[in-house]
Amino acid sequence: MSSAATRPAGPDDLWSVDEHLEDILSTVRPLEPIELQLLDAQGCVLVDDVTVPVSLPPFDNSSMDGYAVRVADVAGASEEFPAALEVVGDVAAGAADPVRVGPGQAARIMTGAPLPPGAEAVVPVEWTDGGLGEGPVSGMPARSLAPEGAEGHVHVYRPAQARAHVRAKGSDVKAGDLALAAGAILGPPQIALLAAIGRGTVRVRPRPRVVVLSTGSELVQPGEQLTTGRIYDSNSFALTAAARDAGAIAYRVGAVADDAETLRSTIEDQLIRADLLVTTGGVSVGAYDVVKEALSYAGDADEAGSGVDFRKLAMQPGKPQGFGSIGPDHTPLLALPGNPVSSYVSFELFVRPAIRALMGLTDLHRPRARAALKAEAALRSPKGRRQFLRGTYADGKVTPVGGAGSHLIAALAQADALIVVPEDVESVEPGSEVEVVLLG
Repeated sequence: MSSAATRPAGPDDLWSVDEHLEDILSTVRPLEPIELQLLDAQGCVLVDDVTVPVSLPPFDNSSMDGYAVRVADVAGASEEFPAALEVVGDVAAGAADPVRVGPGQAARIMTGAPLPPGAEAVVPVEWTDGGLGEGPVSGMPARSLAPEGAEGHVHVYRPAQARAHVRAKGSDVKAGDLALAAGAILGPPQIALLAAIGRGTVRVRPRPRVVVLSTGSELVQPGEQLTTGRIYDSNSFALTAAARDAGAIAYRVGAVADDAETLRSTIEDQLIRADLLVTTGGVSVGAYDVVKEALSYAGDADEAGSGVDFRKLAMQPGKPQGFGSIGPDHTPLLALPGNPVSSYVSFELFVRPAIRALMGLTDLHRPRARAALKAEAALRSPKGRRQFLRGTYADGKVTPVGGAGSHLIAALAQADALIVVPEDVESVEPGSEVEVVLLG
């Protein structure tokens, strides 16, 4: 399974945050590459370098609506002494065989249309009379409304330098250039580039499929009636959203009652669509902590190393944790505590890096910063535990939000950072420099 099997630890020994994370990341491996259509590859990580097969743009083309001209024919043109040129035709975007521009001639040209043979520059239509003979115009009429605009003469009121308003062939990228390097995440601009160079498919590591299950007979689905002793299930919504935010395709499973066999059956049913399973709740030491009951007994492990190990971490919140693999494909499973803050903090520290490792990314973690603590009183932290407190970060300062309780979900909704208090620190005075994990 993981290095947990070789780590000497008694039932009451505490794992450090770093040991638990290292155990997870030493086990999780990037998913195998697949070939996907461009839009299906959005959010995925590119496996191979992509080179440019054809220059962009593939031909010299106009950056303006106007007239393609020879530089000598418009030299010295002004409103008082305009250059009068014969219009020999239209050149529209997509034109395969544009007209030739000779001395004393011009071709009406549209943005993106190829520069016709003989032409050296483009003058914007606003520099001309548009062929109407009535002074400068602000635009050209649609061809369907005024087809005669491609004939006759046009007056040009300003000179143009060579290559003016011409996008040169290969001015974006040239054939043979590196378009995208392996490891790039494919967002909209990257997909646009792939399409522009003619790639219909691309080889990527797929976005991992993450299944999120919450446990607890007390849980009620939002929208249903809340009766005495029941609470709404928020964890599965929070973690599913967090998994999607991390780049995964996430599936939320409704809350499972406190019954070990039901939980085992539900997990087995979900394995077919899971690259990673995440459970929340049922990992502590209570009589109804069914995740431990369902997954930690010896019969769940096999000779290939499958099984889930439950452990205690030297952290607050989030002391009880579980990690291992289950099923014939040894699908990784992370079991998180059930208190909302504990669950979310655990996700950020352990599940998010695992998802990004499955994607083949090298940047696995949230960014961190140093900040001055802005508080009215010192922060207290239990000795020997790494504490993660919610906070808001701005302008190099961080302000605590809410208390240390692992049930305070309203404070979590206001936070955009986690304040990290190391294991060997029991008090942090206002103004002290602290490390923060940036969640935004």
